[in-house]
Amino acid sequence: MGMGSAGSSFPRSASKTAALVSSTVAETANISVCICTYKRPHLLRRLLRELSAQDTGGLFKYSIVVADNDHLQSAKGLVSDFAALTSVPVKYCVEPQQSIALARNKAVENVDGDFVAFIDDDEFPGKDWLLNLLKTTREYKADGVLGPVKRYFDEKPPNWISKSKFYDRPTYPTGFVLGWRQGRSGNLFLKSEMFTAAIQPFNPEFRTGEDQDFLRRMMENGRVFVWCNEAVVFEVVPPIRWKRTFMLKRALLRGAMEPKVATFGVRDIARSALAVPIYVVALPFALVLGQHRFMTLLVKLFDHVGKLLALFGINPVTEEYVTD
Repeated sequence: MGMGSAGSSFPRSASKTAALVSSTVAETANISVCICTYKRPHLLRRLLRELSAQDTGGLFKYSIVVADNDHLQSAKGLVSDFAALTSVPVKYCVEPQQSIALARNKAVENVDGDFVAFIDDDEFPGKDWLLNLLKTTREYKADGVLGPVKRYFDEKPPNWISKSKFYDRPTYPTGFVLGWRQGRSGNLFLKSEMFTAAIQPFNPEFRTGEDQDFLRRMMENGRVFVWCNEAVVFEVVPPIRWKRTFMLKRALLRGAMEPKVATFGVRDIARSALAVPIYVVALPFALVLGQHRFMTLLVKLFDHVGKLLALFGINPVTEEYVTD
């Protein structure tokens, strides 16, 4: 099995291939599901298992592309084992350089569908996920569709995590036209025609926020993205993400990427410069109101600090992925 940009397809038995062909007579669309992964085998295993049970409604066929961002190919065995047990075509590829943007680009290089769906390796979908995304794309004649990402705890988190709603995300009515700030790739469905071989869709300068940057550029080119509230995926929030250090590192990294956005300007700098002293003064009062209020404010503070440090060329988070 090779590593290169073409990726590697795992073979299926003749009986599985025949069953797949016979079941796709009435299908009209081909969807490539892209997963970028990095050393999270237990989460990837659950995602692949849930993906294998998608309800097509007779409207489409689909395949899976797994882009491993570990140069040691730690996900290769897991993906190979999964491919041997499913009738869904699976392709494995490797992006050896640590970068979520490059990993996404590697996945896109290996798609062959009319549509491309992105889902993260720490998420898993409902059975009608792809079906709802496809139907919404056609109904609203959209270039892309996004759906809700709901938090999922395998273990009961501390009360302050639940109260703070750190991992709650906004939702919108189906058909709502989105702005780029409302976009991300954790539950994203796109027409594959917007990817061209000559241009890297995701900018490697972004260590996070590369998805919003991509959507912003697409919207500036006239592409329209809408919301589908029925296309639900669940994000697993393990105990490691309850750690305060994890949350603050993520906030610093998120803030540090903000000056790279084309729309970032003087107003944003002034807003952060004003917010930092105000939040510092407010922290003791927030602590009195509870740990959830304190951490909510502290995360916002670190977000603004990350922006200001980046302006002076200071890189507050050196690792490519914040994992602890």
